[in-house]
Amino acid sequence: MDYSKILSARAQALKPSGIRKFFDVAGTMENCISLGVGEPDFKTPWMIRDAGIKSLERGKTWYTSNAGLAQMRAGIADYLARRFELHYDPESEMLVTVGGSEAIDLALRAVLEPGDEVIIPEPCYVSYAPLTSLAGGVPVPVALKAENGFRLTAEELRAAITPRTKMLVLPFPCNPTGAVLRERHLAALAEVLQDTDILVLTDEIYAELTYGTRRHVSIASLPGMKERTIYINGFSKAYAMTGWRLGYVCAPVPLMKAMTKIHQYAIMCAPTTSQYAGIVALREGDEAIETMRDEYDMRRKFLVNALNRMGMTCFEPEGAFYVFPSIAVSGLGSEEFCEKLLFSKKVAVVPGTAFGDSGEGFVRISYSYSVAHLSEALGRIEEFLKECGHG
Repeated sequence: MDYSKILSARAQALKPSGIRKFFDVAGTMENCISLGVGEPDFKTPWMIRDAGIKSLERGKTWYTSNAGLAQMRAGIADYLARRFELHYDPESEMLVTVGGSEAIDLALRAVLEPGDEVIIPEPCYVSYAPLTSLAGGVPVPVALKAENGFRLTAEELRAAITPRTKMLVLPFPCNPTGAVLRERHLAALAEVLQDTDILVLTDEIYAELTYGTRRHVSIASLPGMKERTIYINGFSKAYAMTGWRLGYVCAPVPLMKAMTKIHQYAIMCAPTTSQYAGIVALREGDEAIETMRDEYDMRRKFLVNALNRMGMTCFEPEGAFYVFPSIAVSGLGSEEFCEKLLFSKKVAVVPGTAFGDSGEGFVRISYSYSVAHLSEALGRIEEFLKECGHG
């Protein structure tokens, strides 16, 4: 049987994730240090795990409503108002999803018609462009620049808009660069969009991992933007709950109704056990967030200083838990650098090209690992650079 004639052209055109490629190889090697996967090294805080355990012990194992437990949605609404000054109706403007990833997929499928264009700032998380294509849309990458701190500018946005533009993806704080859009940057983008019908999909999964004295600001909180914004967040990064697969999406009622219909048929509901754990995370997790963020902040500064010292120039990321250093000093391309580093020094990092063509010349290094883990990896990277002729 010739499966190439059976599989859909869209599915066959998808490229495997560039993140997983190196992670899978690293998993087969002894004494390999992986700095490749964006997953907290913290365990889910105990009170959250305990809530999940107790829900199982009490037999709370049934389906929830499609939108999620009412108590869960009320908790999300309170959390968003308290932490980010966002105000959504938990009854009509909110849906609990299987991680933020499902929410991204729902948003794209609910609004895109064949040929609709989606502006995607790159480098960025790997799923936006493939999911756009699967929904029949056309990804329009916008290459962000290191000299601008990998931020999307109003001028870049304006230049990318065409009559076919349906949506802008805002992936900030950004995986892989750690870039953050502050309120003034968001206001400039909002001004470009104000007289259009372009929607914004804002993925704020790293909102709680914003460093410095200024807190994260969502574009949905700016005047006139809530009505055109699909807001996505989740529990994986802030609460170290990656395996619980719990996220949510908030949007105006007409958009939410469309997303909920797709969710009904494709998923039914988010995991019940995870929702009971999430309720406690929202209610009691603020201190745990602060503790983990402080630790990440310390690692961030340590890693940026070390990389700059050895010649891998790196701007200081203001969010998430990644650095995105230049590898120009090595004289190698991104893929070649990562392959040689992995096989010669047993250190796994991710090529910048995994996050879009504009990532060439960079690699992503995660600091969701202990300082001891990072220190050993940095020593090996420095040896590798010397062998490449640097230093």
